[in-house]
Amino acid sequence: MFEIAPFIPFFIAAALGLFLRGWMRAVLFIAVPVIGLANLWLLGAGGAGIEFGHYAILDFNLLLFKADKLSLLFGYLFHIAALISVIYALHVRDTLQQVASMLYAGSALGAVFAGDLLTLFIFWELLALTSVFLVWARRSGRAYVAGLRYFTLHILSGLLLLGGIIFYGQTHGTLEFGQIGLDGNVLDNPASWMIFLAFGIKCAFPFFHNWLTDAYPESTPTGTVFLSAFTTKVAVYALARAYPGTELLVYIGATMACFPIFYAVIENDLRRVLAYSLINQLGFMVVGIGIGTSLAINGAVAHAFNDVIFKGLLFMSMGAVLHVTGKINGSELGGLYKKMPKTTVLCIIGAASISAFPLFSGFVSKSMVMSAAIKNGYDWVWLILLFASAGVFHHAGIKIPYFAFFAHDAKLPAREPPVNMLIAMSIAAALCLIIGIYPQALYSLLPYQMSYTPYDVTHVLTQLQLLFFSALAFVWLNLRHLYPPELPSVNLDVEWIYRRLVPDALRGLFNRLFALDNRLRSAAVGGVARLVEGVASHHRADGIMARNWLTGSMVAGVVLLLGIYLILGWL
Repeated sequence: MFEIAPFIPFFIAAALGLFLRGWMRAVLFIAVPVIGLANLWLLGAGGAGIEFGHYAILDFNLLLFKADKLSLLFGYLFHIAALISVIYALHVRDTLQQVASMLYAGSALGAVFAGDLLTLFIFWELLALTSVFLVWARRSGRAYVAGLRYFTLHILSGLLLLGGIIFYGQTHGTLEFGQIGLDGNVLDNPASWMIFLAFGIKCAFPFFHNWLTDAYPESTPTGTVFLSAFTTKVAVYALARAYPGTELLVYIGATMACFPIFYAVIENDLRRVLAYSLINQLGFMVVGIGIGTSLAINGAVAHAFNDVIFKGLLFMSMGAVLHVTGKINGSELGGLYKKMPKTTVLCIIGAASISAFPLFSGFVSKSMVMSAAIKNGYDWVWLILLFASAGVFHHAGIKIPYFAFFAHDAKLPAREPPVNMLIAMSIAAALCLIIGIYPQALYSLLPYQMSYTPYDVTHVLTQLQLLFFSALAFVWLNLRHLYPPELPSVNLDVEWIYRRLVPDALRGLFNRLFALDNRLRSAAVGGVARLVEGVASHHRADGIMARNWLTGSMVAGVVLLLGIYLILGWL
Protein backbone atom coordinates (compact mmCIF):
# COMPACT_ATOMS: atom_id res chain seq x y z
CA MET A 1 0.00 0.00 0.00
CA PHE A 2 1.28 3.46 -0.95
CA GLU A 3 1.87 5.41 2.23
CA ILE A 4 1.82 9.20 2.29
CA ALA A 5 1.33 11.44 5.32
CA PRO A 6 -1.98 13.35 5.02
CA PHE A 7 -0.38 16.78 5.40
CA ILE A 8 1.92 16.39 2.39
CA PRO A 9 -0.74 16.84 -0.37
CA PHE A 10 -1.91 20.06 1.32
CA PHE A 11 1.62 21.44 1.51
CA ILE A 12 2.29 20.54 -2.14
CA ALA A 13 -1.01 22.15 -3.18
CA ALA A 14 -0.06 25.31 -1.26
CA ALA A 15 3.28 25.48 -3.08
CA LEU A 16 1.61 24.98 -6.47
CA GLY A 17 -1.06 27.53 -5.52
CA LEU A 18 1.60 30.23 -5.53
CA PHE A 19 1.91 29.84 -9.29
CA LEU A 20 -1.52 28.63 -10.42
CA ARG A 21 -4.43 30.97 -11.00
CA GLY A 22 -8.17 30.84 -11.63
CA TRP A 23 -9.90 27.56 -12.29
CA MET A 24 -6.67 25.54 -12.17
CA ARG A 25 -6.03 26.57 -8.57
CA ALA A 26 -9.70 25.97 -7.69
CA VAL A 27 -9.67 22.43 -9.13
CA LEU A 28 -6.42 21.62 -7.34
CA PHE A 29 -7.63 22.88 -3.97
CA ILE A 30 -10.91 20.94 -4.25
CA ALA A 31 -9.15 17.77 -5.39
CA VAL A 32 -6.63 17.69 -2.54
CA PRO A 33 -9.07 17.11 0.38
CA VAL A 34 -11.10 14.65 -1.71
CA ILE A 35 -8.04 12.59 -2.68
CA GLY A 36 -6.59 12.99 0.80
CA LEU A 37 -9.80 11.68 2.37
CA ALA A 38 -9.73 8.65 0.07
CA ASN A 39 -6.07 8.05 0.94
CA LEU A 40 -6.80 8.27 4.65
CA TRP A 41 -9.80 5.97 4.34
CA LEU A 42 -7.58 3.35 2.68
CA LEU A 43 -4.97 3.76 5.40
CA GLY A 44 -7.67 3.41 8.05
CA ALA A 45 -8.95 0.24 6.41
CA GLY A 46 -5.69 -1.41 7.47
CA GLY A 47 -6.82 -1.31 11.09
CA ALA A 48 -5.51 0.50 14.16
CA GLY A 49 -1.82 0.95 14.89
CA ILE A 50 -0.73 2.13 11.43
CA GLU A 51 2.56 4.01 11.52
CA PHE A 52 5.32 5.07 9.15
CA GLY A 53 7.78 7.89 8.68
CA HIS A 54 10.35 6.99 11.35
CA TYR A 55 13.27 9.39 11.80
CA ALA A 56 15.82 10.10 14.52
CA ILE A 57 17.04 13.26 16.22
CA LEU A 58 19.81 12.92 18.82
CA ASP A 59 18.87 9.88 20.92
CA PHE A 60 15.14 10.01 20.18
CA ASN A 61 13.25 7.94 17.62
CA LEU A 62 10.48 10.07 16.18
CA LEU A 63 7.42 9.22 14.12
CA LEU A 64 5.76 11.32 11.43
CA PHE A 65 2.52 9.31 11.13
CA LYS A 66 0.73 7.19 13.70
CA ALA A 67 -2.98 6.44 13.45
CA ASP A 68 -5.65 4.87 15.60
CA LYS A 69 -9.41 5.36 15.74
CA LEU A 70 -9.08 8.62 17.67
CA SER A 71 -6.70 10.28 15.23
CA LEU A 72 -8.50 8.83 12.20
CA LEU A 73 -11.77 10.43 13.34
CA PHE A 74 -10.13 13.86 13.46
CA GLY A 75 -8.34 13.14 10.19
CA TYR A 76 -11.65 12.44 8.42
CA LEU A 77 -13.16 15.54 10.05
CA PHE A 78 -10.34 17.85 8.93
CA HIS A 79 -10.53 16.64 5.34
CA ILE A 80 -14.30 17.24 5.28
CA ALA A 81 -13.87 20.66 6.89
CA ALA A 82 -11.13 21.59 4.42
CA LEU A 83 -13.31 20.58 1.46
CA ILE A 84 -16.31 22.60 2.67
CA SER A 85 -14.13 25.61 3.49
CA VAL A 86 -12.34 25.51 0.13
CA ILE A 87 -15.66 25.41 -1.74
CA TYR A 88 -16.91 28.29 0.40
CA ALA A 89 -13.83 30.36 -0.53
CA LEU A 90 -13.75 29.63 -4.28
CA HIS A 91 -14.78 33.19 -5.16
CA VAL A 92 -11.77 34.63 -3.30
CA ARG A 93 -8.90 35.84 -5.50
CA ASP A 94 -6.36 36.33 -2.74
CA THR A 95 -3.25 34.18 -3.08
CA LEU A 96 -2.10 34.89 0.49
CA GLN A 97 -5.39 33.74 1.97
CA GLN A 98 -5.77 30.66 -0.21
CA VAL A 99 -2.21 29.41 0.26
CA ALA A 100 -2.28 30.07 4.01
CA SER A 101 -5.54 28.14 4.35
CA MET A 102 -4.07 25.03 2.68
CA LEU A 103 -0.93 25.18 4.84
CA TYR A 104 -3.14 25.64 7.89
CA ALA A 105 -5.30 22.59 7.11
CA GLY A 106 -2.17 20.53 6.40
CA SER A 107 -0.60 21.60 9.69
CA ALA A 108 -3.70 20.45 11.58
CA LEU A 109 -3.48 17.04 9.93
CA GLY A 110 0.23 16.82 10.69
CA ALA A 111 -0.44 17.54 14.38
CA VAL A 112 -3.22 14.96 14.62
CA PHE A 113 -1.10 12.14 13.19
CA ALA A 114 2.14 13.08 14.96
CA GLY A 115 3.52 10.03 16.74
CA ASP A 116 5.79 11.99 19.09
CA LEU A 117 5.83 15.27 20.94
CA LEU A 118 8.58 16.93 18.90
CA THR A 119 6.73 16.32 15.63
CA LEU A 120 3.60 17.63 17.34
CA PHE A 121 5.51 20.77 18.34
CA ILE A 122 6.59 21.44 14.75
CA PHE A 123 3.02 21.32 13.46
CA TRP A 124 1.79 23.12 16.60
CA GLU A 125 3.93 26.11 15.62
CA LEU A 126 2.95 25.85 11.95
CA LEU A 127 -0.70 26.08 13.02
CA ALA A 128 0.01 29.45 14.63
CA LEU A 129 2.21 30.74 11.82
CA THR A 130 -0.19 29.85 8.99
CA SER A 131 -3.46 30.77 10.71
CA VAL A 132 -2.42 34.31 11.64
CA PHE A 133 -2.29 35.23 7.95
CA LEU A 134 -6.01 34.47 7.72
CA VAL A 135 -6.56 37.23 10.27
CA TRP A 136 -4.15 39.65 8.60
CA ALA A 137 -5.67 38.90 5.18
CA ARG A 138 -8.53 41.26 6.02
CA ARG A 139 -5.92 44.04 5.74
CA SER A 140 -7.38 46.41 8.32
CA GLY A 141 -5.75 48.06 11.30
CA ARG A 142 -7.91 46.17 13.78
CA ALA A 143 -7.16 42.87 12.06
CA TYR A 144 -3.43 43.55 12.17
CA VAL A 145 -3.41 44.35 15.90
CA ALA A 146 -5.74 41.43 16.71
CA GLY A 147 -3.46 39.16 14.69
CA LEU A 148 -0.45 40.28 16.72
CA ARG A 149 -2.23 39.48 19.97
CA TYR A 150 -3.38 36.16 18.53
CA PHE A 151 0.14 35.26 17.39
CA THR A 152 1.71 36.27 20.72
CA LEU A 153 -0.50 33.92 22.74
CA HIS A 154 0.05 31.04 20.34
CA ILE A 155 3.81 31.54 20.46
CA LEU A 156 3.51 31.42 24.25
CA SER A 157 1.67 28.11 23.86
CA GLY A 158 4.47 26.83 21.64
CA LEU A 159 7.18 27.88 24.11
CA LEU A 160 5.37 26.12 26.96
CA LEU A 161 5.00 23.01 24.82
CA LEU A 162 8.69 23.04 23.89
CA GLY A 163 9.75 23.51 27.52
CA GLY A 164 7.46 20.69 28.59
CA ILE A 165 8.85 18.43 25.86
CA ILE A 166 12.42 19.07 27.03
CA PHE A 167 11.56 18.23 30.64
CA TYR A 168 9.48 15.23 29.56
CA GLY A 169 12.30 13.83 27.42
CA GLN A 170 14.79 14.20 30.27
CA THR A 171 12.59 12.49 32.86
CA HIS A 172 10.99 9.78 30.72
CA GLY A 173 13.66 9.07 28.12
CA THR A 174 11.08 9.11 25.32
CA LEU A 175 9.04 11.62 23.35
CA GLU A 176 6.19 9.29 22.43
CA PHE A 177 2.88 11.15 22.27
CA GLY A 178 0.46 9.25 24.47
CA GLN A 179 -1.02 9.33 27.95
CA ILE A 180 0.72 12.01 30.05
CA GLY A 181 -1.62 12.90 32.92
CA LEU A 182 -1.17 15.38 35.77
CA ASP A 183 0.58 13.30 38.42
CA GLY A 184 1.93 15.41 41.28
CA ASN A 185 2.16 19.18 41.60
CA VAL A 186 3.86 21.65 39.29
CA LEU A 187 7.25 21.40 41.02
CA ASP A 188 7.24 17.60 41.06
CA ASN A 189 6.11 17.20 37.46
CA PRO A 190 6.69 20.45 35.52
CA ALA A 191 6.68 18.72 32.11
CA SER A 192 3.08 17.50 32.24
CA TRP A 193 1.81 20.82 33.62
CA MET A 194 3.61 22.87 30.97
CA ILE A 195 2.27 20.65 28.19
CA PHE A 196 -1.21 20.80 29.76
CA LEU A 197 -1.13 24.60 29.82
CA ALA A 198 0.14 24.71 26.23
CA PHE A 199 -2.83 22.59 25.13
CA GLY A 200 -5.14 24.70 27.30
CA ILE A 201 -4.17 27.97 25.61
CA LYS A 202 -5.03 26.56 22.20
CA CYS A 203 -8.23 25.06 23.62
CA ALA A 204 -9.28 28.52 24.90
CA PHE A 205 -9.23 27.71 28.61
CA PRO A 206 -10.64 30.50 30.83
CA PHE A 207 -8.27 33.51 31.11
CA PHE A 208 -6.53 32.33 27.92
CA HIS A 209 -9.57 32.38 25.64
CA ASN A 210 -9.52 35.92 24.28
CA TRP A 211 -7.27 35.16 21.32
CA LEU A 212 -10.35 33.43 19.92
CA THR A 213 -12.98 36.10 20.57
CA ASP A 214 -10.49 38.80 19.58
CA ALA A 215 -9.10 37.43 16.30
CA TYR A 216 -11.88 35.34 14.76
CA PRO A 217 -14.31 38.27 14.27
CA GLU A 218 -11.50 40.32 12.68
CA SER A 219 -10.64 37.69 10.09
CA THR A 220 -12.02 37.62 6.56
CA PRO A 221 -15.47 36.04 5.98
CA THR A 222 -13.83 32.92 4.56
CA GLY A 223 -10.83 32.92 6.89
CA THR A 224 -13.04 32.64 9.97
CA VAL A 225 -14.56 29.42 8.61
CA PHE A 226 -11.10 27.84 8.38
CA LEU A 227 -10.12 29.16 11.81
CA SER A 228 -13.22 27.73 13.48
CA ALA A 229 -12.45 24.23 12.17
CA PHE A 230 -8.87 23.43 13.10
CA THR A 231 -6.95 25.07 15.96
CA THR A 232 -9.26 24.36 18.89
CA LYS A 233 -10.09 20.88 17.62
CA VAL A 234 -6.40 19.99 17.43
CA ALA A 235 -6.20 21.03 21.08
CA VAL A 236 -9.24 18.89 21.94
CA TYR A 237 -7.57 15.94 20.22
CA ALA A 238 -4.33 16.56 22.13
CA LEU A 239 -6.17 16.67 25.46
CA ALA A 240 -8.08 13.49 24.62
CA ARG A 241 -4.79 11.80 23.71
CA ALA A 242 -2.69 12.98 26.67
CA TYR A 243 -5.05 13.83 29.55
CA PRO A 244 -8.19 11.63 29.48
CA GLY A 245 -9.75 11.20 32.90
CA THR A 246 -8.04 14.29 34.39
CA GLU A 247 -10.67 15.54 36.82
CA LEU A 248 -9.41 19.13 36.66
CA LEU A 249 -10.71 19.22 33.10
CA VAL A 250 -14.26 18.61 34.34
CA TYR A 251 -14.20 21.84 36.32
CA ILE A 252 -12.44 23.79 33.57
CA GLY A 253 -14.92 22.50 30.99
CA ALA A 254 -17.93 23.36 33.15
CA THR A 255 -16.61 26.92 33.48
CA MET A 256 -16.03 27.13 29.73
CA ALA A 257 -19.55 25.93 29.01
CA CYS A 258 -21.09 28.51 31.32
CA PHE A 259 -19.34 31.89 31.34
CA PRO A 260 -19.37 32.67 27.56
CA ILE A 261 -23.18 32.69 27.60
CA PHE A 262 -23.31 35.99 29.48
CA TYR A 263 -20.97 37.73 27.04
CA ALA A 264 -22.60 36.22 23.95
CA VAL A 265 -26.03 37.51 24.98
CA ILE A 266 -24.85 41.14 25.21
CA GLU A 267 -22.43 41.06 22.25
CA ASN A 268 -23.34 43.03 19.14
CA ASP A 269 -20.90 41.58 16.60
CA LEU A 270 -22.59 38.34 15.53
CA ARG A 271 -19.35 36.63 14.60
CA ARG A 272 -18.06 37.47 18.06
CA VAL A 273 -21.24 35.89 19.46
CA LEU A 274 -20.30 32.73 17.57
CA ALA A 275 -16.74 32.93 18.90
CA TYR A 276 -18.08 32.91 22.47
CA SER A 277 -20.42 30.11 21.47
CA LEU A 278 -17.43 28.14 20.22
CA ILE A 279 -15.85 28.35 23.69
CA ASN A 280 -19.14 27.21 25.17
CA GLN A 281 -19.18 24.12 22.96
CA LEU A 282 -15.53 23.40 23.74
CA GLY A 283 -16.59 23.27 27.38
CA PHE A 284 -18.78 20.23 26.69
CA MET A 285 -15.84 18.49 24.99
CA VAL A 286 -13.43 19.29 27.82
CA VAL A 287 -15.90 17.98 30.40
CA GLY A 288 -16.18 14.71 28.46
CA ILE A 289 -12.40 14.33 28.29
CA GLY A 290 -12.13 15.08 32.01
CA ILE A 291 -14.68 12.40 32.92
CA GLY A 292 -12.60 10.01 30.85
CA THR A 293 -14.99 7.04 30.44
CA SER A 294 -15.53 5.49 27.02
CA LEU A 295 -18.97 7.12 26.75
CA ALA A 296 -17.60 10.52 27.79
CA ILE A 297 -14.61 10.40 25.41
CA ASN A 298 -16.86 9.25 22.58
CA GLY A 299 -19.25 12.09 23.37
CA ALA A 300 -16.44 14.64 23.46
CA VAL A 301 -14.91 13.70 20.11
CA ALA A 302 -18.34 13.17 18.50
CA HIS A 303 -19.32 16.66 19.63
CA ALA A 304 -16.04 18.01 18.25
CA PHE A 305 -16.92 16.42 14.90
CA ASN A 306 -20.42 17.90 14.92
CA ASP A 307 -19.25 21.29 16.17
CA VAL A 308 -16.91 21.76 13.23
CA ILE A 309 -19.85 21.17 10.89
CA PHE A 310 -22.63 23.18 12.53
CA LYS A 311 -20.41 25.96 13.86
CA GLY A 312 -18.82 26.17 10.42
CA LEU A 313 -22.31 26.45 8.94
CA LEU A 314 -23.15 29.33 11.28
CA PHE A 315 -19.87 31.10 10.56
CA MET A 316 -20.50 30.60 6.85
CA SER A 317 -23.99 32.08 7.07
CA MET A 318 -22.69 35.12 8.97
CA GLY A 319 -19.78 35.38 6.54
CA ALA A 320 -22.29 35.42 3.69
CA VAL A 321 -24.17 38.25 5.41
CA LEU A 322 -20.93 40.19 5.86
CA HIS A 323 -19.89 39.51 2.27
CA VAL A 324 -23.20 40.74 0.88
CA THR A 325 -24.01 43.66 3.18
CA GLY A 326 -20.64 44.66 4.57
CA LYS A 327 -22.16 44.63 8.07
CA ILE A 328 -22.13 42.08 10.88
CA ASN A 329 -23.47 43.92 13.95
CA GLY A 330 -26.90 42.84 15.12
CA SER A 331 -27.87 46.50 15.60
CA GLU A 332 -27.33 47.12 11.87
CA LEU A 333 -28.94 43.98 10.46
CA GLY A 334 -32.48 42.62 10.19
CA GLY A 335 -35.11 41.81 7.61
CA LEU A 336 -32.70 39.88 5.40
CA TYR A 337 -34.92 36.80 5.20
CA LYS A 338 -36.79 38.51 2.35
CA LYS A 339 -33.67 38.95 0.22
CA MET A 340 -31.60 35.98 1.43
CA PRO A 341 -34.15 33.19 2.01
CA LYS A 342 -31.76 30.31 1.22
CA THR A 343 -29.10 31.63 3.56
CA THR A 344 -31.77 32.11 6.22
CA VAL A 345 -32.92 28.47 6.02
CA LEU A 346 -29.35 27.17 6.10
CA CYS A 347 -28.55 29.35 9.10
CA ILE A 348 -31.62 28.04 10.94
CA ILE A 349 -30.44 24.45 10.31
CA GLY A 350 -27.10 25.34 11.89
CA ALA A 351 -28.89 27.04 14.79
CA ALA A 352 -31.09 23.99 15.36
CA SER A 353 -28.03 21.73 15.30
CA ILE A 354 -26.02 23.73 17.86
CA SER A 355 -29.15 23.96 20.03
CA ALA A 356 -29.39 20.13 20.01
CA PHE A 357 -32.86 19.83 18.52
CA PRO A 358 -33.84 16.19 17.98
CA LEU A 359 -33.06 15.01 14.44
CA PHE A 360 -30.11 17.44 14.24
CA SER A 361 -26.47 16.57 14.81
CA GLY A 362 -25.92 18.38 18.13
CA PHE A 363 -28.55 16.26 19.84
CA VAL A 364 -26.76 12.95 19.23
CA SER A 365 -23.41 14.07 20.66
CA LYS A 366 -24.16 16.61 23.41
CA SER A 367 -26.47 14.17 25.17
CA MET A 368 -23.63 11.63 25.37
CA VAL A 369 -21.49 13.99 27.47
CA MET A 370 -24.43 14.88 29.73
CA SER A 371 -25.35 11.22 30.19
CA ALA A 372 -21.74 10.43 31.12
CA ALA A 373 -21.80 13.23 33.72
CA ILE A 374 -24.92 11.77 35.37
CA LYS A 375 -23.61 8.19 35.29
CA ASN A 376 -20.32 9.18 36.95
CA GLY A 377 -21.80 11.19 39.80
CA TYR A 378 -21.25 14.70 38.45
CA ASP A 379 -24.81 15.81 39.11
CA TRP A 380 -23.93 19.48 39.60
CA VAL A 381 -21.89 19.43 36.38
CA TRP A 382 -24.95 18.02 34.60
CA LEU A 383 -27.00 20.95 35.94
CA ILE A 384 -24.38 23.42 34.69
CA LEU A 385 -24.37 21.78 31.27
CA LEU A 386 -28.16 21.88 31.25
CA PHE A 387 -28.04 25.62 31.96
CA ALA A 388 -25.36 26.02 29.28
CA SER A 389 -27.57 24.18 26.78
CA ALA A 390 -30.38 26.64 27.43
CA GLY A 391 -27.92 29.51 27.02
CA VAL A 392 -26.70 28.11 23.70
CA PHE A 393 -30.25 28.12 22.39
CA HIS A 394 -30.62 31.75 23.46
CA HIS A 395 -27.46 33.23 21.92
CA ALA A 396 -26.80 30.91 18.97
CA GLY A 397 -30.09 29.18 18.31
CA ILE A 398 -32.28 32.29 18.52
CA LYS A 399 -30.19 35.45 18.65
CA ILE A 400 -28.07 34.79 15.54
CA PRO A 401 -30.91 34.08 13.07
CA TYR A 402 -33.33 36.49 14.75
CA PHE A 403 -31.19 39.62 14.71
CA ALA A 404 -29.53 38.84 11.38
CA PHE A 405 -32.56 37.85 9.32
CA PHE A 406 -35.66 38.93 11.23
CA ALA A 407 -36.10 41.54 14.01
CA HIS A 408 -36.49 45.04 12.54
CA ASP A 409 -36.07 45.58 8.81
CA ALA A 410 -32.78 47.42 8.32
CA LYS A 411 -33.65 47.90 4.60
CA LEU A 412 -30.15 46.90 3.52
CA PRO A 413 -29.45 46.21 -0.16
CA ALA A 414 -28.79 42.47 -0.22
CA ARG A 415 -28.97 39.35 -2.34
CA GLU A 416 -28.03 35.70 -2.01
CA PRO A 417 -24.25 35.12 -1.75
CA PRO A 418 -22.23 33.51 -4.58
CA VAL A 419 -23.25 29.98 -5.59
CA ASN A 420 -20.11 28.40 -4.15
CA MET A 421 -21.00 29.79 -0.71
CA LEU A 422 -24.50 28.32 -0.92
CA ILE A 423 -23.11 24.93 -2.02
CA ALA A 424 -20.69 24.82 0.92
CA MET A 425 -23.42 25.76 3.37
CA SER A 426 -25.77 23.18 1.84
CA ILE A 427 -23.17 20.41 2.29
CA ALA A 428 -22.73 21.35 5.95
CA ALA A 429 -26.50 21.53 6.48
CA ALA A 430 -26.97 18.11 4.87
CA LEU A 431 -24.34 16.63 7.19
CA CYS A 432 -26.12 18.16 10.20
CA LEU A 433 -29.32 16.40 9.16
CA ILE A 434 -27.72 13.09 8.14
CA ILE A 435 -25.84 12.72 11.43
CA GLY A 436 -28.90 13.78 13.41
CA ILE A 437 -31.21 11.33 11.65
CA TYR A 438 -28.71 8.48 11.28
CA PRO A 439 -26.20 8.86 14.18
CA GLN A 440 -24.68 5.42 13.54
CA ALA A 441 -22.82 6.97 10.61
CA LEU A 442 -20.82 8.94 13.18
CA TYR A 443 -20.88 6.41 16.01
CA SER A 444 -19.11 3.81 13.84
CA LEU A 445 -16.07 6.12 13.65
CA LEU A 446 -15.74 6.73 17.39
CA PRO A 447 -12.69 5.41 19.25
CA TYR A 448 -14.58 3.15 21.68
CA GLN A 449 -17.29 0.58 21.17
CA MET A 450 -20.54 1.46 22.89
CA SER A 451 -24.24 0.85 22.95
CA TYR A 452 -25.91 4.23 23.19
CA THR A 453 -29.33 5.25 21.92
CA PRO A 454 -29.89 9.02 21.82
CA TYR A 455 -33.53 8.78 20.79
CA ASP A 456 -35.13 7.43 23.91
CA VAL A 457 -38.16 9.05 25.52
CA THR A 458 -36.23 10.59 28.42
CA HIS A 459 -33.62 12.34 26.27
CA VAL A 460 -36.11 13.61 23.71
CA LEU A 461 -38.66 14.93 26.21
CA THR A 462 -35.99 16.53 28.41
CA GLN A 463 -34.43 18.34 25.50
CA LEU A 464 -37.74 19.46 24.00
CA GLN A 465 -38.87 20.85 27.36
CA LEU A 466 -35.58 22.70 27.74
CA LEU A 467 -35.84 24.22 24.27
CA PHE A 468 -39.50 25.13 24.70
CA PHE A 469 -39.01 26.99 27.98
CA SER A 470 -35.85 28.67 26.68
CA ALA A 471 -37.77 29.95 23.66
CA LEU A 472 -40.61 31.06 25.92
CA ALA A 473 -38.13 32.97 28.12
CA PHE A 474 -36.65 34.71 25.06
CA VAL A 475 -40.07 35.75 23.75
CA TRP A 476 -41.19 37.03 27.17
CA LEU A 477 -37.97 38.99 27.76
CA ASN A 478 -38.13 40.43 24.27
CA LEU A 479 -41.77 41.50 24.60
CA ARG A 480 -41.08 43.05 28.00
CA HIS A 481 -38.02 44.85 26.55
CA LEU A 482 -35.83 43.12 29.12
CA TYR A 483 -33.66 41.23 26.66
CA PRO A 484 -30.25 42.97 26.27
CA PRO A 485 -30.56 45.23 23.20
CA GLU A 486 -28.08 45.13 20.33
CA LEU A 487 -25.88 48.16 21.00
CA PRO A 488 -22.99 49.37 18.80
CA SER A 489 -20.28 48.65 21.36
CA VAL A 490 -17.30 46.38 22.02
CA ASN A 491 -17.41 44.28 25.19
CA LEU A 492 -14.16 43.21 26.82
CA ASP A 493 -13.80 40.46 29.42
CA VAL A 494 -10.43 39.10 30.54
CA GLU A 495 -8.74 40.74 27.56
CA TRP A 496 -9.36 44.05 29.34
CA ILE A 497 -6.19 43.23 31.28
CA TYR A 498 -3.90 43.26 28.24
CA ARG A 499 -5.92 45.57 26.00
CA ARG A 500 -6.67 48.31 28.55
CA LEU A 501 -5.06 47.82 31.98
CA VAL A 502 -1.54 46.83 30.91
CA PRO A 503 -1.29 49.37 28.02
CA ASP A 504 -2.58 52.19 30.25
CA ALA A 505 -0.18 51.20 33.04
CA LEU A 506 2.75 50.96 30.63
CA ARG A 507 1.76 54.24 29.02
CA GLY A 508 1.81 55.97 32.42
CA LEU A 509 5.12 54.31 33.33
CA PHE A 510 6.79 55.32 30.09
CA ASN A 511 5.42 58.85 30.35
CA ARG A 512 7.11 59.15 33.76
CA LEU A 513 10.31 57.60 32.42
CA PHE A 514 10.32 59.98 29.45
CA ALA A 515 9.75 62.95 31.78
CA LEU A 516 12.65 61.80 34.00
CA ASP A 517 14.78 61.28 30.90
CA ASN A 518 14.00 64.83 29.74
CA ARG A 519 14.98 66.24 33.13
CA LEU A 520 18.23 64.26 33.21
CA ARG A 521 19.03 65.31 29.65
CA SER A 522 18.33 68.96 30.47
CA ALA A 523 20.52 68.76 33.58
CA ALA A 524 23.31 67.04 31.64
CA VAL A 525 23.15 69.56 28.82
CA GLY A 526 23.19 72.42 31.34
CA GLY A 527 26.19 70.92 33.11
CA VAL A 528 28.11 70.48 29.87
CA ALA A 529 27.24 74.04 28.87
CA ARG A 530 28.59 75.36 32.16
CA LEU A 531 31.76 73.26 31.79
CA VAL A 532 32.35 74.54 28.27
CA GLU A 533 31.74 78.09 29.43
CA GLY A 534 34.23 77.61 32.28
CA VAL A 535 36.91 76.17 29.97
CA ALA A 536 36.26 78.89 27.43
CA SER A 537 36.69 81.54 30.10
CA HIS A 538 40.30 80.35 30.62
CA HIS A 539 41.10 80.57 26.92
CA ARG A 540 40.06 84.16 26.42
CA ALA A 541 42.73 86.85 25.91
CA ASP A 542 42.78 87.58 29.63
CA GLY A 543 42.32 83.98 30.75
CA ILE A 544 44.84 81.90 32.65
CA MET A 545 45.49 79.59 29.70
CA ALA A 546 46.39 82.56 27.52
CA ARG A 547 49.28 83.71 29.73
CA ASN A 548 52.98 83.11 28.94
CA TRP A 549 54.53 80.44 31.19
CA LEU A 550 58.26 80.33 32.10
CA THR A 551 60.23 77.18 31.14
CA GLY A 552 61.31 76.71 34.75
CA SER A 553 57.76 76.76 35.95
CA MET A 554 56.80 74.12 33.39
CA VAL A 555 59.69 71.86 34.45
CA ALA A 556 58.74 72.26 38.11
CA GLY A 557 55.18 71.27 37.34
CA VAL A 558 56.29 68.13 35.45
CA VAL A 559 58.61 67.11 38.31
CA LEU A 560 55.77 67.55 40.79
CA LEU A 561 53.43 65.33 38.77
CA LEU A 562 56.17 62.68 38.39
CA GLY A 563 56.78 62.68 42.13
CA ILE A 564 53.10 62.21 42.88
CA TYR A 565 52.99 59.28 40.40
CA LEU A 566 56.00 57.57 42.05
CA ILE A 567 54.55 57.96 45.53
CA LEU A 568 51.20 56.47 44.41
CA GLY A 569 53.00 53.59 42.70
CA TRP A 570 55.00 52.83 45.83
CA LEU A 571 51.91 52.86 48.02
